[in-house]
Amino acid sequence: MNLTKKIALTAVVGFFVNLTFEQSVQDGINYVDSQKYAKAKQNFTDLINQNPKEASNYFYLGNTYLTQFDPNFTEAQESFNKGLAADPKSYLNKIGLASIKLGKGDKSAIAEIQQIVKDSKEKDAEVLFRAGEALTLFEKNSSPDLAITYLNKAIEKAQKGGVPANYYYSLGDAYRLKKDPGNAMSAYDKAKAVAKNKASVFTRKGTLWIAAQQWQQAKENIYKALAGFNIKYQKNAEATQNLINYTKYADDDPYTKLEIAKLYFTNEDYANAKKTLDEVFDKVNDPIKYKLRSYIQYGDGDYAGAKQNMDTFLSQAEKSRVQASDEGLQGLIAAGLAKTEKDAAVKAQLEAVAQQKVAFAKAAKDETLKWDEELAKIKGGISNASANQGPTNATIEALKAKVAANPKDTDSLYKLAQEYQNVQNWNGAILTWSKMSSALPDWAPAYYSQGYAYQQAGNNDMAKSSYEKFISLVKPAEIEASKQSLGYAYFFIAYMEKDANPEKAKQAIAKSLEYEPTYQDAINLQKTLNK
Repeated sequence: MNLTKKIALTAVVGFFVNLTFEQSVQDGINYVDSQKYAKAKQNFTDLINQNPKEASNYFYLGNTYLTQFDPNFTEAQESFNKGLAADPKSYLNKIGLASIKLGKGDKSAIAEIQQIVKDSKEKDAEVLFRAGEALTLFEKNSSPDLAITYLNKAIEKAQKGGVPANYYYSLGDAYRLKKDPGNAMSAYDKAKAVAKNKASVFTRKGTLWIAAQQWQQAKENIYKALAGFNIKYQKNAEATQNLINYTKYADDDPYTKLEIAKLYFTNEDYANAKKTLDEVFDKVNDPIKYKLRSYIQYGDGDYAGAKQNMDTFLSQAEKSRVQASDEGLQGLIAAGLAKTEKDAAVKAQLEAVAQQKVAFAKAAKDETLKWDEELAKIKGGISNASANQGPTNATIEALKAKVAANPKDTDSLYKLAQEYQNVQNWNGAILTWSKMSSALPDWAPAYYSQGYAYQQAGNNDMAKSSYEKFISLVKPAEIEASKQSLGYAYFFIAYMEKDANPEKAKQAIAKSLEYEPTYQDAINLQKTLNK
């Protein structure tokens, strides 16, 4: 009797220990699903410390490094190798190492994953799921059809105990990669039915609607999806508010906040990008933080600081994480440093580096920044720092405070740009009209005013570019009210083209006189061109 009780008690204790373990693994998976990567890593690290012989815990820790916003292949590989040291037959950790190969562009890993699944005899739903997931993680090196096969098998095997939401997530992702939005949405709907964290479902559905250009449905799904939509279509003020709302859901996870800082930067909201990055800079070990700080410092005109942080990023990041835009930024930083360099030889070297690296980014068709425009700004000394150092008054300072508090306040932006012009702070005017055109990308007058400010600052190339943008945005119903501005814009373009491209200049001056027949400067230029 006593022996029976002891056996029963041992079984009960074993059951609860196992239950706690399973719940802990699931807790970590839920953290990953909620983009709380720091908590997920801590969760799996604790499990490893509790049971260092359990190979699967190493896989889940390594996979967290793979699925975070910017994969950390080094940390992931270290964890997977430790898992295989604990159990050389661990299929999950073998899949993890193959996933790293895919992330680095080695498509031979697809065959490796197939062999791993074959060796497992397809008995384990989790192995099938992780194989399918691996084949969807890296879009350029994915295999959606094979992923769908494995994921459907995983779902079938998991039916008895209940299919986890992330099985459906990955199935939806695979269909999405296959450009099959109907089946993708169906899988996400199934995930929604069982998911504890609905935000991940709505984010996927929202971004899927965006991909399908169903903007209203996207707006009904998730603030983060909204932010991506508004950033893409230059609705910066709306995107900023969406990101603020998203932070309320995303909590204080450092890696999530790092991603939010990147989104703020993409949205040209440099103040919030800097503030968010500063909050987590010492809490994350991802070298991407140095790149982001470099971009922010570049925007502030701190070229020396930008170079130092970009150099740190390049020294720590894997080559696969270095992009064409990083080359371009190095070029812009070099151009900024060249502007104040006293040594003629060093200055020439920096200018050569600037041209070479910016040309590399342009050749790669990278559109992270408007490379020619950024170079022109540097040559003209245009930066936030230069604007702040220029003429100001109490009205400007008050309007700057209003814009900082509410970036979508286009009325204050307009007044600030006008006031900068009144005190002849042309750098301030240029930057503010640029913010205005980002907030209202289809509003033609912002580009005309920016062209005027560039012209007054002596940057005729950028003035011409702004006037051309103005002309392209004037709608037929606005032509009558815009004739004087159109006449001058076309005149300026003709003047700039008269030597390099006389035919284009003749066409532009004809348009100028079409809108302003009595404009004497245009009449004189036309006579000169027709000689």
